[in-house]
Amino acid sequence: MSWNNTLPLLLILSSLIPGLFIFTINERNHKLRTFLNLGGAVIKIILMILMIMGVYRGENFETRIPLLLDFDLVLQADALSMLFATLSTLLWFVTTIYAVGYLEKSPHRSRFFGFFSLCVSATIGIALAGNMITFVLFYELLTLTTYPLLVHKGTHEALRAGRIYLIYTMTSGAILLFAVVWLRSIAGPLDFSSAGLLVGFIEQHSNLLTIIFALMVISLGVKAALVPLHGWLPLAMVAPAPVSALLHAVAVVKAGAFGIIRVVYDVYGFEVAQILDVLNPLAWAASVTIIYGSIRALYQDDLKKRLAYSTVSQVSYVALGVGLAGPIAAIGGLIHLIHQGLMKITLFFCAGNFAETYHIHKISEMQGIGRRMPWTMAAFTIAALGMIGIPPMAGFISKWYLALGGVSSGNPWVIWVLVGSSILNAAYFLPILYTAWFRPANKEHHSHYEGKWETHWMLLLPPIFTAMLVLLVGLFAAAPISPLAWVKLIVNREYEF
Repeated sequence: MSWNNTLPLLLILSSLIPGLFIFTINERNHKLRTFLNLGGAVIKIILMILMIMGVYRGENFETRIPLLLDFDLVLQADALSMLFATLSTLLWFVTTIYAVGYLEKSPHRSRFFGFFSLCVSATIGIALAGNMITFVLFYELLTLTTYPLLVHKGTHEALRAGRIYLIYTMTSGAILLFAVVWLRSIAGPLDFSSAGLLVGFIEQHSNLLTIIFALMVISLGVKAALVPLHGWLPLAMVAPAPVSALLHAVAVVKAGAFGIIRVVYDVYGFEVAQILDVLNPLAWAASVTIIYGSIRALYQDDLKKRLAYSTVSQVSYVALGVGLAGPIAAIGGLIHLIHQGLMKITLFFCAGNFAETYHIHKISEMQGIGRRMPWTMAAFTIAALGMIGIPPMAGFISKWYLALGGVSSGNPWVIWVLVGSSILNAAYFLPILYTAWFRPANKEHHSHYEGKWETHWMLLLPPIFTAMLVLLVGLFAAAPISPLAWVKLIVNREYEF
């Protein structure tokens, strides 16, 4: 194997191998476990930079491993896979720092960080998957590796949430596998590099192709939390804060949204999807989810549950951009894959800090917390304003392109969905900011404050860093090396709208 054939596999192994070693480490060996965690994350960043530089120079990176029969496991680097893999790699590094600080005194750390690393390996595998068979394998591996993280606390609530999570995700995984095998029996190997392959099958199999598309979107919609398939997500908030951050910003919900993008653009192809008229129902389903999730968030006093319903709403912006069937809307949907990840991981980091430092879990307990934890609350404020869509935050860029895309594609009703969503976002985020910054402090909940710093530095730096990114990617969206420029490259070159 050449270096270019090996690098995609090495990117997965850089977290898989440390994770397997971590399982064997004694609980008291904190330094070795931290070294393996951070060492694997740093190596993955280095490998990712090398791959990005190679892709920029026009090099091809592909690992192809024959499996049973004529099925190949294919890992490849294209512009879209690199976008998702880069997001996952960067946020994994930040989350690793946060998780080490968060779980410093917790039991079963070797088990947690072992599955934590395997979870990231599965996520990178999803990002680099070169065909649907490979995607399904890593998609199911992600389910199996996130379950132990979800039930890590071992409480009744955690175990119940884990059972419901498995019911949802394993059922959807079986449906996805069935749909992929069915489509493969019609069209042959479903390599992502062969977009448009299904054009020759429309006349003979149009009804079957429509049914298979629906099955794929429904199965992927479970992890993407499309209504009414979202029921597992609010319950999953019993997991530790690093896991919540991973679920909402890096791994599970993003895997579902990313899968929908792959199905529309790289399996069916934009032309086939338009001929079959399957994109408009996707856009409407996303719109319903956007409004529904925001309304449910209004009624949650538990901070993490409010953020969970916010995720139900916000991730559907990605599906909306895909379903609007136009290049500008596609830019808005794809860039929100990045922007939502940065904003939501910041919010969950901050929620974890409130819980760890002052044992605050409810919004009604947050009176005056901004004066006690100004840096954490400042990071929360930036991310919340981004979610609302206040310029120049990252969220404004996403909504701007989605609105323009809706008009340009002949769907002006999208503007009302976005305006309604932003109003609802403001209705459930601004009261939190007011309570934290302007209401008198609740001494009972602030009695746990210790030390000079507002919290441990490993818990403080990650949200500050990601909050800065939320601001910077909005301010410098027009820069030639911004995520927005990357997404425009994907839309203009790869999908040829």
